[in-house]
Amino acid sequence: MEMRAKGTLSRQAATAIAVLVLAAKHATADDRPTAPPLRAERRVVVSIPDCKLALIENKRVVHIYAVAVGADVSPSPVGTFRIVNRLTNPTYYHRGKVIPAGASNPLGTRWMGLDVKGFGIHGTDQPASIGHRRSHGCIRMLNRDVEELFERLRPGDVVELHGERTSELDALFVG
Repeated sequence: MEMRAKGTLSRQAATAIAVLVLAAKHATADDRPTAPPLRAERRVVVSIPDCKLALIENKRVVHIYAVAVGADVSPSPVGTFRIVNRLTNPTYYHRGKVIPAGASNPLGTRWMGLDVKGFGIHGTDQPASIGHRRSHGCIRMLNRDVEELFERLRPGDVVELHGERTSELDALFVG
């Protein structure tokens, strides 16, 4: 009887030790520091004449979107800029007009401000304007497209706005 008790105790101890070893192994795996995710080299290239935007990550075109650009009376700025802020469901402020987030907000569901005051990439409440020169200078996108782009871009990412066709733009948007 005494041997049996010792054997039972040994099996219980062995089981307890095995459980502890597995738990320790699991905890070690979860607590192990992970390498920070690699930051993609990301840039956005907008062809104003083509009303198109290309998202480029690590020198590879990820997606091309149709956009609306500035109308002739309120053209989009040309140059290289950076994203400085990102807003979900932004409020629209313009010349004493305030429109809260919602279906009639001209900024749509997302805003990514550029380092040139008053300009950015945003959604729209006028999807028929996409593909045309209809904005007040900003880059307008369909809400579903700007939401997708918003998830990939961060402050500091480069945005190039090109006013004239170049061989690079032809390769991106025509070829």
